[in-house]
Amino acid sequence: MIEVNGRAYAKPKRPTVVVCLDGCDPRYLNFENAANVFTNISRMMRDGFSTLADAAMPTFTNPNNVSIVTGAPPAVHGISGNYYLDRATGKEIMIVDASPMRATTILAEMSRAGVRVAAITAKDKLRKMLGHQMKGGICFSSERAGSATLAENGIENVEALVGRPTPDMYSPDLSLFVLDAGIKLLEQDRADLLYLSLSDLVQHAHGPGDSEADAFHSAVDAKVGRLAGLGAVVGLIADHGMNEKTNEDGTPRVVFLEEELNRRFGPNAVRVICPITDPFVKHHGALGSFVRIYLRAKLELADVMEVAAAIPGIALVLDGKSAAGRYQMPLDREGDFVAIGDTHTVVGSSRAEHDLTGLNGHRLRSHGGLSEQIVPFILSHPMNETYRDLAEARRLRNFDIFDFALNGVQ
Repeated sequence: MIEVNGRAYAKPKRPTVVVCLDGCDPRYLNFENAANVFTNISRMMRDGFSTLADAAMPTFTNPNNVSIVTGAPPAVHGISGNYYLDRATGKEIMIVDASPMRATTILAEMSRAGVRVAAITAKDKLRKMLGHQMKGGICFSSERAGSATLAENGIENVEALVGRPTPDMYSPDLSLFVLDAGIKLLEQDRADLLYLSLSDLVQHAHGPGDSEADAFHSAVDAKVGRLAGLGAVVGLIADHGMNEKTNEDGTPRVVFLEEELNRRFGPNAVRVICPITDPFVKHHGALGSFVRIYLRAKLELADVMEVAAAIPGIALVLDGKSAAGRYQMPLDREGDFVAIGDTHTVVGSSRAEHDLTGLNGHRLRSHGGLSEQIVPFILSHPMNETYRDLAEARRLRNFDIFDFALNGVQ
């Protein structure tokens, strides 16, 4: 057994693949025609193991992907957003490498134990975090597949391996390329344990049952079926769900919280940090349903929180210590307080900081709050009695997936 962050994992007895279906809200798997779109995954849900789990908070890409590969919440690994304010320097930092990580990963420790490991991600912003402390192994992104090298990524000639050029970063093929690369590695017997992380481009633009979503998910389903057909144990998980964040007329439903609070308490009274912020600006315009607020003026925290809580669309405010404790986030990287939007509301800073032209006529769909915490948790094989009992005894977390895939399969 391999010890990682207080949990023990068996080495894979057969090829094992965990796929993070970025933004895969459970409703994509449960609308009227879902069984026809997800032929292979529906069979896995029926004949293997299927339940619902809770993602880590906030429900953004970085905290949850890192939680999945560490088997631990953000309080352990230190990544609590895609973007944060460093209190020590006062600088706002976009996370694009592993420097803020405070824990090793399952992938790293397996690689040190001689397991052939591969981590493939759609978005290069995740690559260095997924490959953190790995010894050897393969780690690359489809976003930069064409520039992968043996020295940096443990692999070269990725485009030749997959059989097509590097996809555009705003193409559904960014995700399909990840799956095809994983399939090729299995076919060539080059990895024993794989983590494949997709992009949520399609889910940000199209809801369950939309033709564009169906076409994409049908392609994903076929490739997942191929992974299982190659004899792998396949685990499917998501980093977060997805909801429409719109008014009745279809316009984005946004609370520009920094503007609202500075209007009430004075210019530059507060700074609002949007942890959803990442290089993929067209997905969501840096608007999600969880923000951190920092006081710049000498104000009573309780007074500012009271005003924020009274704004329509704000579902919950918590001081930083309470938020960190409740949601297992690192206290030293927390705001003075946090604000969480309701199911159909995103929270931003100011209008000048959010560009929604990238929506191109689509309704705004996003994530980050409590309403996007429930995710599917699926395995291609049935669980043994111990893990069936575990699933019945407590609510699972998305970062339990490697435990179930490596320790729970019959």
